[in-house]
Amino acid sequence: MAAGGLAGSFQEEVTCSLCLDYFTDPVSIECGHNFCRACIGQCWGKSEPDICCPQCRATAPQRNLRPNWQLGNVVELVKQLRLQAGRHMCERHQEALKLFCQEDEAPICVVCRESRAHRAHTAVPMEEAAQDYKEQIQIRLEHLREQREELQGLKCTWEQESERLLRQTEVERQLVVSECEGLRQLLAERERVLLARLGELDTEIVRRREENAAHLCEETARLSTLITELEGKCQQPAPELLQGLRSTVSRGEEVMPLHLVPEFPELEKRLQDFPGENELQEALMGFLERMAAERGFRRAHIHAVDVTLDPGTANPYLVLSEDRKRVRHGGTRQDLPDTPERFDPCACVLGSEGFTGGRHYWEVEVGDKMRWDVGVCRESVCRKGWVTLAPGNGYWVVCLWDGGYEACTSPWTPLPVRVRPRRVGVFLDYEGGEVSFYNVTDRSHLFTFTCTFSGTLHPFFHPGLNAGDTNTAPLTLCPVPAQP
Repeated sequence: MAAGGLAGSFQEEVTCSLCLDYFTDPVSIECGHNFCRACIGQCWGKSEPDICCPQCRATAPQRNLRPNWQLGNVVELVKQLRLQAGRHMCERHQEALKLFCQEDEAPICVVCRESRAHRAHTAVPMEEAAQDYKEQIQIRLEHLREQREELQGLKCTWEQESERLLRQTEVERQLVVSECEGLRQLLAERERVLLARLGELDTEIVRRREENAAHLCEETARLSTLITELEGKCQQPAPELLQGLRSTVSRGEEVMPLHLVPEFPELEKRLQDFPGENELQEALMGFLERMAAERGFRRAHIHAVDVTLDPGTANPYLVLSEDRKRVRHGGTRQDLPDTPERFDPCACVLGSEGFTGGRHYWEVEVGDKMRWDVGVCRESVCRKGWVTLAPGNGYWVVCLWDGGYEACTSPWTPLPVRVRPRRVGVFLDYEGGEVSFYNVTDRSHLFTFTCTFSGTLHPFFHPGLNAGDTNTAPLTLCPVPAQP
């Protein structure tokens, strides 16, 4: 029996002959036929004395309805099977949907395939079409997964970048607070000093005024006595008036001494020159220079890197520590391979890290050494023969030489160092074209080279010769501490 006929038979067995639909609460009557409880009740009515089967017309003496639970269960099973079969059956031809029309992108049966609607279309077996679509979906899934991974990577990158920017804004916030507090302290101190000096001027002016007032009072009293005496002399008779005439006339010619005139030329000059030689402006300029150095120093710390020494570039006289963090001149030439990468005869060594972009900061402990060179150089510099340290030769270096600190420009530039640096910070801003040096001891700025960089750059170190065992201490690469 065909699948369509079998399905039709099942349909008839579970269909009520009265409502022509699936049985609902099926019941059996005396003759054995089954009906929906509501359908048979409506068919028999309420007042009919004799009842008969609507299907076979057999009579029954009484209304005896027996629930048919098994038939009800079968009805439910048929409904579910019908629902599932309907998903894979052609509604029009009751045939299995085994083909897939590529033009209409719809499943069809073999009868549909021969119909006019699909005869000219390309149809493939359902499994093949499903496999093709699965492959397309897999390709799309791979692309979507790649996009998801890329987005997750971008998210991670943005999170890291935002964290870096937040750290930088925190540094800037601390710098603003520190600078403003420092400026307030500077202004308060300058105010105190200048007001104290003005107070000293006030005291000096008052003292001079009181001294001159005392002298003027004394001279006024003397002159008043003389006036009274001369007036009395004029009232005397001629004989007495003419006695001692010369002394009387000479006393009348006395005048106030010139040193009692209230003049303050030196105090006037001190006021005109106050504050002396633009002291406040100079103090502010010095403060701003220190703050600029502090700002650059703290910004550099954000880009701290862990630098190690490259033994393959070290001159045979140099001795490196096991952790490749310290280098000193050993005084004895070691038996090492003579490779193009190794400096010889100059006692130099490079950092292992090469930089082709970005910002990088590291610190070198120089201690009390009498001679050293630190900085940056191109990877492509010639390492055989004597080295001339200059930007034109690919070196951006500062050094201590013969007791003086120098920037190795062409010619060299002396550096005005107020505090002897025991540690030197090096900050490379590749895209910005700058190499800056800082005295970590007092956080002051030493020097900045400006250049347009290309190629790979490496940290550069030269610990200096022993010089009679006076310069044996090593150069030490130090971890960069976090800034408060």
